[in-house]
Amino acid sequence: MKDLACGCPGSNVRTIEKKATENSATGRIDSELRQWPTQLHLVPPSAPWLANAHLLIAADCAPFAYAEYHRDFIKGRTLVNACPKLDDTSNYVQKLTAILQQNDIQSVTVTIMEVPCCRGLGMMAQQAVAASGKDIPVEIAVIGVDGSRRS
Repeated sequence: MKDLACGCPGSNVRTIEKKATENSATGRIDSELRQWPTQLHLVPPSAPWLANAHLLIAADCAPFAYAEYHRDFIKGRTLVNACPKLDDTSNYVQKLTAILQQNDIQSVTVTIMEVPCCRGLGMMAQQAVAASGKDIPVEIAVIGVDGSRRS
């Protein structure tokens, strides 16, 4: 247990294997999540699923507000999530920089809510990319509190 981020078995790094399924009969969609954990505090920069990843950094509220979040954002990306208002974000730039430096990250997409406190998450991602010394494209998608995509 000493290798775990916080000693909790739920924090153990896992890759989630998915089998292609057909859900047309039920109308339900499958989760696109392919790894665990997702909370930025718990994600080790050495997690195997970060290699060659398209990194998705989600503000905690964004997946709840945007109905098509799995299809439009998580699919094909590796997710980490955080709340720039309620989390202790003091080490987030360093953590993200380490993730970027230790892995061949292909792109960074940040989903934030339209509220002012969320803007900090996008700024942290941009600071981490700059600090990494790598030329990694960054996209910031803004989700409205009404669930619409603003950008």
